[in-house]
Amino acid sequence: MTTIHALDELDGRPHANVFPDAEPKTIRLTLDAGDEVASHSHPDREIVFYLVEGRIELELGDETHELSAGDVARFDGDRDIAPRAVEESTALVVLASRSDE
Repeated sequence: MTTIHALDELDGRPHANVFPDAEPKTIRLTLDAGDEVASHSHPDREIVFYLVEGRIELELGDETHELSAGDVARFDGDRDIAPRAVEESTALVVLASRSDE
């Protein structure tokens, strides 16, 4: 079975679940300039954060990374994450179950 969605047509702001009840969990994150998501973690997950459009300051633990459209970050979900939009931004966030390998 194949499922295809247009990111801009998904319901939910700032978070829209792209493929409900499917693994890996895939979220569209949409933030207006200045909006942020409080620091949190995703234990037992590996995270891929792809910035589709905009600019985001991505806090990962005690580090801050500035991402621009087209940038992709991969990190351990045990780390605290707190994205803040420098300008209106859309990201695709994939939360995969951590493998034991």
